[in-house]
Amino acid sequence: MRKNIKLTAGIAATAALALGLSACGTSSDPSSSEALVVAASPTPHADILNYVKDNLAEKAGLKLEVKEFTDYVLPNTATETGQVDANYFQHKPYLDDFNKKNNTHVVPVVNVHLEPLGLYSKNLKSVKDIKAGQTIAVPNDTTNGGRALQLLAENGLITIKPGVGTNAKLSDITDKKGLEFKELEAATVPRALNDVDAAVINGNYAIEAKLSPAKDALVLEKADGNPYANFLAVKEGDEKDARVQKLAKLLNSPEVKKYIEDTYKGSVIPAFGPAK
Repeated sequence: MRKNIKLTAGIAATAALALGLSACGTSSDPSSSEALVVAASPTPHADILNYVKDNLAEKAGLKLEVKEFTDYVLPNTATETGQVDANYFQHKPYLDDFNKKNNTHVVPVVNVHLEPLGLYSKNLKSVKDIKAGQTIAVPNDTTNGGRALQLLAENGLITIKPGVGTNAKLSDITDKKGLEFKELEAATVPRALNDVDAAVINGNYAIEAKLSPAKDALVLEKADGNPYANFLAVKEGDEKDARVQKLAKLLNSPEVKKYIEDTYKGSVIPAFGPAK
């Protein structure tokens, strides 16, 4: 059982978080006795952080506190306002889009892992079984939605306008090939699998839904050259916080690399090489 506090989106959760963390302060001029509070999605982000907390942090002189979030908004807003010191849940295209839309100033510190996006189905055994008239669910946020459409295009299920790449929207589809699309919040897409013919699911949410991206996906993103590595992030100006630097080093350690490879067996892939 996790000992972390799972927080969901909403005003009440934000208020509770603010009160609960008020004693921790922000990361400006922290004393060595203060815990580094990191917001994270439950799987695999919080799991990886808890591995660090339980096995590596004490020896490195780091006090680490993990706060779980189940949405893609509050971790960044809490980091921006200082309610948490850092977060670990997102990739660069999502963060760039979020900062632009919300006038936030969150920046990446170090890449940790990649979660390949995949196409899943309860009833279909192959991408070749997807036919005109069927419905595919896709994430509704800008970056993951475009990433999903790119995956479908790369596998011949749709065609999209040249050059849009992972910024593609449904309006950029030039040939749906008879398919219908249902846009949903990324976290809810796995629950829609019983109601659609197929769904494009983020790697962390697939794992939470007891799906194995390496085994269950009809098609899966390629790792080579993939820009969607998930990273530790902080508010701009906090990159040199000694606690952040300690955590960054631990997250890129051989121990964490082995933990990711042994635990997720290809469903989550380390996004860093051997530690120097």
